[in-house]
Amino acid sequence: MKIISVICLFLSLILAFLCGYFFETRLNANIVNDTPDFSAYTDIQQKKTDFFLFLLPKIQKANQKVLLERANVTELLGHSNTLTAQQSSTLLNLAKKYKVETQAPAKIIEELLKRVDSIPASLVLAQAANESAWATSRFARKGNNLFGQWCYVKDCGLVPKQRSKGQHHEVAQFKSVQQSIESYMRNLNSQYSYEDLRTLRQQLRISKNVVSGYQLAQGLLKYSTRREAYVKEIQAMIKHNGLSQYD
Repeated sequence: MKIISVICLFLSLILAFLCGYFFETRLNANIVNDTPDFSAYTDIQQKKTDFFLFLLPKIQKANQKVLLERANVTELLGHSNTLTAQQSSTLLNLAKKYKVETQAPAKIIEELLKRVDSIPASLVLAQAANESAWATSRFARKGNNLFGQWCYVKDCGLVPKQRSKGQHHEVAQFKSVQQSIESYMRNLNSQYSYEDLRTLRQQLRISKNVVSGYQLAQGLLKYSTRREAYVKEIQAMIKHNGLSQYD
């Protein structure tokens, strides 16, 4: 019986190893890494230029998707009591996506107009450069994660090498850089931590002022444990690299 137990344990370990191997292989097979090797650059200025040029079209594409959703919400203004079944379905799906908890259609529309909006390219570029070390970090190279986004389900991403004992978070993996950007934007547009950013953006729109990344950076206090120092660093990167021209 003891021998049988040892054999069963051995077979179980082999099975667990194979399952883990095939899971990781399948996960990695779905990842498309088309990011240039920015670690190979010797000309720092050229590296920065190419980094921004690589990301800009992807940022514009992500913002176009968000603005299309915003247009759908805008069309429903003033018609919350006469929504068709399809419009109601669209509204509820957007409410779920952007984590709007209220159930009254008029209130959902009001809150979505605050959340479903574009993110200035200058802010996206500065945070991507900062969080991914110009796309050279392990998480950027192996997981297309340019913004340090976490996930909390086992095997959802890459385990940080310096993760403290007792912590269970991982750094999310994305199939593409495009998916990483879209997830980051949804994060800023939906998470409670960035309510200040969304309020500031709404105020700028109402006053018909330019919604700049430099100003919205003030709403990133909770993005990093460094808080004010992080905000100042992002603003300095926007200013130093002339990124406001892309807003």
